[in-house]
Order: sequence, then structure tokens, then C-alpha cells
Amino acid sequence: MMDFSRRSVLAGAAAMAGCATAPKAPGPFEANWDLLISHYRTPDWFADAKLGIWAHWGPQCVPEFGDWYGRLMYIQGSPFYEHHVATYGHPSEVGFIDLIGRWRAEAFEPEALLDLYQAAGAKFIVSMANHHDNVDMFASAHHDWNTTRIGPMRDIVGIWERAARARGLRFGVSNHAAHAWHWWQTAYGYDAMGPRAGVRYDAARLTRADGAGKYWQGLDPQVLYTGATMAPPDGIDSIAAMNAFHDANSGQWIETIPPNNHAFARSWALRQRDLIDRYKPDYCYFDNYALPLEHYGLEATAHLLQRRAQLARRNAGGDRQAPRRIAAARHCGIGRARFPHRYPRRGLANLHLHRRLALQPRPLP
Repeated sequence: MMDFSRRSVLAGAAAMAGCATAPKAPGPFEANWDLLISHYRTPDWFADAKLGIWAHWGPQCVPEFGDWYGRLMYIQGSPFYEHHVATYGHPSEVGFIDLIGRWRAEAFEPEALLDLYQAAGAKFIVSMANHHDNVDMFASAHHDWNTTRIGPMRDIVGIWERAARARGLRFGVSNHAAHAWHWWQTAYGYDAMGPRAGVRYDAARLTRADGAGKYWQGLDPQVLYTGATMAPPDGIDSIAAMNAFHDANSGQWIETIPPNNHAFARSWALRQRDLIDRYKPDYCYFDNYALPLEHYGLEATAHLLQRRAQLARRNAGGDRQAPRRIAAARHCGIGRARFPHRYPRRGLANLHLHRRLALQPRPLP
């Protein structure tokens, strides 16, 4: 059981205070819970904007079989695994990395979507910046596995940001990548039973050299899959035992720094900072129960709030007393802090990712 108390986050921040990810921005927003709380107020626009729409869209739309496809396709016996084997091949030979290459976004029409969203009454738009699959959907300066180099070959977040701003809409981003390091551990597993029992899946064997002649030539697949830190040991001989191993290890919703992969946490922090500096979002969502990755998440939150405060002062003509009102959220607030968040998100879950569910006739309420 993970300890997500405010005390645990503060302790982690204090213990690592000498390992800041980047120079602190001047001003009141520092990586300290009490200071963050004392300077934060829910922005008027967020309280007034009763509806926002979130574009939770990425390479897992290729199979159109549901959310978390990338993790679950590597769990033998799951519907995702069965679908993958029947449609694409065994995951030891055809992995999620191959599906990323099939994502082209050729039918992406943001202006038409925004027409629809505004007609529905949306006042702000949120673009997913990355999912647990660890693909950045923006022009990331710190992560080569991004959509300007692979898949659509376009800056998806940037396209949304420019289109939303041009219409006077507020713009937000969502960052889900802090969980990639444990989410991807199933890709290092194997079938526990059957004709390919014991044969490791693609993440366990792929190296940079294997990309020669492929769309990901020059990229390191271990950066995408994050490296084997909780891979199942050899010798598991039943599906039930394999599922139990995953559930007890990588299946936990872990918010702490990977014990054997601190480089992942440092990279996440740089990517998050780049995301905020590049697109200056009005809103940022972390897909976490507490702030992600201990002090890195606390520093990232302080950076977001500080950048928004600086922008507010600039837009107010340099008035240092300009209201410091910024939206920063996770499910219903940031971690367990006392950040007000009166309008928690509401989503349509798998409908946009699962063709069968999306097309299934449903009675009106």
C-alpha cells in the first residue's frame, strides 16, 4: 500500500531539495505545499466554464479496442491479447511499437471538432500530451518518441493549442506519462502457457539496432518501453500466476520514483517543464492519485503556477498584484492538498477508443 499523505510528499521533497530539476523561477510559487496553497485560488474562468472537452487521443486508437490497449495486449488470456494475436500477430513479434507506426492521424480535423465542441457549449479544450504508452504528442525537446518524429509527424498539442486560442477558448493539457515505467512492464513478460510459453514479448528483445529500415530508425525502444524493472521472472507456468504477479507488482498505481530508474523521473520532469513553457496552458491535469514522482511532481506544479502567474502579470501590464489564478488539477484536486476543484472531469471512458462500444446503439436516458 502506497503512502500518499501530504506528509509523505513533503518528506520526499525535503529529502531531495538539493536535487532540483531546474533553476527555480522567481516569485512566490515554490515546491512547498504550504506556499502553493497560500498563493492559489481557483480562477474565475474555470469556475464559470461549466463544460470542457478533453481530446484523449493517441496511438491506441489504431486497434480501436479500448483504453490501456498497450498494457493489456501483453497479458495472455485478456480480450486485448486475444484480439491482438488474431488481428496483428503474437506480441513477441508484433508489439505496440508497431502499432504506433500505423498511426497517421490523416483524418484529424481540429477545426471541425472545435465547431462541434463549441456548439455543445465547451469553454475550454484539453489535449492529451502523452498517455501511459510514453509517446509525447508534442514537439518534445527531451523525448525522441514524440509525434513530430513518429506516427502523425505533427505537433498534435500545438495544433490544438493554436486552434483553441484563435477561438478565444481556454486551453489545457493532460500528462499521464509518470506511470509509463510500471505500466509497460507487461511488455517484458511472456506467455505462461501454450506453444510460445516462455518466449518474451518484443520489449524484452528490441534494441536501437533493430530499428534499421523501420519508422523508428535511430530511436531506442527501451526509452519507449522504459526498461525492465518489474518484469516477470522465468518459470511462471499458469495464466493465473502471471496475472497475480502483474497485479502485485506493476499493476499497482505507483506514484513514487522508480527505485531502479531515477533517470525516468528526471526525464519526466524535463518533459513536463518543456510542455508548460512551450504551450503555456491554462490548465494541467496529472493522471495521478497524488502528485507524480515525489518531489518532481511538486516542482512541476510550482513551475506551472509560477509560469501562469508571470503570464498574468505580463498581460496586466506588469502589475505585481495581478491575481494569481491558475487551474491545476488531478482527478478532483492536486494530490491530497487543499486545492479547490469544484468541477471534476467527466469522461466517456472507452467510447472514443473502442469501435464496438462507440457504434453500439444505446437507449436515451
